[in-house]
Amino acid sequence: MAKRDYYEVLGVAKSASEQEIKKAYRRLAMKHHPDRNEGDVEAEEKFKEASEAAEVLLEAEKRSAYDQYGHAAFEGGGGGRGGFGNSGNFGSIFEDVFGDIFSGGRGQSQVHRGSDLKYILDITLEEAVRGTNPKIKIPTLVECMSCLGSGAKSGTKPMDCVQCGGSGQITARQGFFSLQQACPRCRGKGKIISDPCPPCRGQGRVEEKKTLSVKVPPGVDTGDRIRLSGQGEAGANGGPAGDLYVQMNVREHPIFTRDGADLYCEVPISFVNAALGEQLEIPTLEGKVSLKVPPETQTGKLFRLKGKGVDMSQIRGGGLGDLYCKIVVETPVNLNDHQKALLREFAGDQDASQSPKYASWLDGVKRFIDALRD
Repeated sequence: MAKRDYYEVLGVAKSASEQEIKKAYRRLAMKHHPDRNEGDVEAEEKFKEASEAAEVLLEAEKRSAYDQYGHAAFEGGGGGRGGFGNSGNFGSIFEDVFGDIFSGGRGQSQVHRGSDLKYILDITLEEAVRGTNPKIKIPTLVECMSCLGSGAKSGTKPMDCVQCGGSGQITARQGFFSLQQACPRCRGKGKIISDPCPPCRGQGRVEEKKTLSVKVPPGVDTGDRIRLSGQGEAGANGGPAGDLYVQMNVREHPIFTRDGADLYCEVPISFVNAALGEQLEIPTLEGKVSLKVPPETQTGKLFRLKGKGVDMSQIRGGGLGDLYCKIVVETPVNLNDHQKALLREFAGDQDASQSPKYASWLDGVKRFIDALRD
């Protein structure tokens, strides 16, 4: 099978700079490295292919020969000047670009995944029910583009620590015992950066505010989380970035309260309309609907408006909820003398059959008191 063009393998133009080639190789090598894809033959082949391409294109003499003659420059022993084609030795280019960061190296500067981040997103009930797509800004640590995360100034690379020889550990003897401890010179990293990268001050990461778009599906509720893979903090020593978890916080609504897929609201009506009945206009998240309140409706009565709740079909496999309207009979206030007189007249004309709950309550109180006396 014919080899692919090296520039095509790395996804760079023929005019690409050394830094651009390193960046492209780094991305592919981190993705397909065998340590991260155990048993994946295809990933291993892609890693070898990318390493082979980088080995050639990152050495000026080899790149010049490749640009003139293509793969033929390294066929049949043509790579005698250190050509990659027959040797298959891609370890050196991996070390040059990444340093000693994968397990199995002598130093302790191994790949570490970046920290996960959490962001609290405040949304309205309407946005939670219908879904939204807000943009958020988050402060985070990202890989320094100047040094590609190595911490060393562009054109240089970290060197093995002279005190520990790159192992990151030293041996301290106490009597008959030998103790291993972190090297104080390199702080256990095994590497020393003699010429730190100015933008990141040798840390390999810089603080930056990222603007991200968050797709919030319809039906989310307070506490629900959306995971944005790879949008957390950058990893140490070129490790993979952590994830960003966007946690929902649905703000309190002036009319509705929510319980899962169902919505609730209180509907105040006068005691006259509760007694005689009334046709009401009820607000829903989709507009107004008509609700007929029958005569003699008591406070606390619940009316169910089917399908006027929250559609949770995209969240946890739920369904469409309902809206429950709770009637609250309001006692009139600020009455004038005439209104008070009318109410007294009305009260005088009432009998027990018109206030059955009150009459029943009085009977219960009487029986209770009689029982105490016996």
